[in-house]
Amino acid sequence: MSHSVTDHNRPAAPSSLIGASTEPLFRASLRCFLGPVSAFLDDPSVSEILINGPTEVYVERKGRLSRTSATFAGETELDAAVRNIAQFAGRHVDGSTTRLDARLPDGSRVHVVRPPCSRRGTVVAIRKFSRDVFDLARLVALGSLTESAAEFLELCVSLRKNLLVSGGTGSGKTSLLNALSTCIPETERILVLEDSSELQLRQPHVVPLEARPGDDRGRDRITIRDLFVSSLRLRPDRIVIGEVRGAEALDLLQAMTSGHPGSMSTLHADRPADALRRLETMAMMGHVELPHHAIRAQVGAAIDVIVQAARFGDGSRRIVEIAEAGYTDADGTYRLTPLYRFRTEGVDGSGRIRGLLAETGAAPRFAAELMEAGLLTRVPHSRSVWRDASTSPDATLP
Repeated sequence: MSHSVTDHNRPAAPSSLIGASTEPLFRASLRCFLGPVSAFLDDPSVSEILINGPTEVYVERKGRLSRTSATFAGETELDAAVRNIAQFAGRHVDGSTTRLDARLPDGSRVHVVRPPCSRRGTVVAIRKFSRDVFDLARLVALGSLTESAAEFLELCVSLRKNLLVSGGTGSGKTSLLNALSTCIPETERILVLEDSSELQLRQPHVVPLEARPGDDRGRDRITIRDLFVSSLRLRPDRIVIGEVRGAEALDLLQAMTSGHPGSMSTLHADRPADALRRLETMAMMGHVELPHHAIRAQVGAAIDVIVQAARFGDGSRRIVEIAEAGYTDADGTYRLTPLYRFRTEGVDGSGRIRGLLAETGAAPRFAAELMEAGLLTRVPHSRSVWRDASTSPDATLP
């Protein structure tokens, strides 16, 4: 059995040993190669470790970044750590490798950019895997969501509405998607598609599928779109995609409108309006011969509710808007109906932003479905303020 030897003459463990039973071995090796940041790996308050070359290390705690005093001895030592991580993940790194995605045995996600693409040395981002599973009640307790909004979202899942979680980087999209997924009935078969496994669904019938990057020549690559094709042949009741990033958006839209309602995903956007436009743009990346107005119609028909997440200046992550979408005007323009919006009320003595995710008074078009299903009474705060949909303050989007 061969071992790769670093400049420190420390052998890296062969990838054939990787597995759940060898996690203690991995942790011991990781401490050796990532010694300068090992304390942060064990610190539950740290959610991300950002290494900007050997002499600059930042960590994120409670949504805020702070620089640490940790440093590596030099670029060679940091590169040795990267090679060790790659080997544990079963990936090959040589002098021509400039980018690396890996998932550590504990579930943490690692992305690496090496010179010459990185001008300041090897850059590493480690997003630590959290074993805490948030549900909507936990988000309410944390102040990210109100009870009324949580009840409404639970009803949306029960009615198999197609949900899209939108937000910027670090806004808590994955945690929010995980919380929404806890509302899916345990009797359903759920297909989960991710680039890197982060979601932790607890239902008994979950089939997780993970994309795979290709080798240096792009061979053997498995994309989310490839997985989507497989998922449709695996008899899903629901499809959950960790994040929509490209041409798979069109497949998702078609699935949402052709027998797979109740699907969920996330994407990067700062507003619900931007989320619809971005989804439209990604759907056109598939080089399918569909006119623009047809793709826009697909987006309008597929998406029912957009949940907008944001990270505030105080480091808190909250839901700032819940809007109904899923339809277009006769001229093809999107229309959104804000149902809940965050209202800022100031800053407290500790610098935390105070506010409330309040009902706008607008009624969703599917309010009748809630009443027919006998579910509307579960939203006592909303029934008194929802007006007829014809008088809702819709926002027309170009």
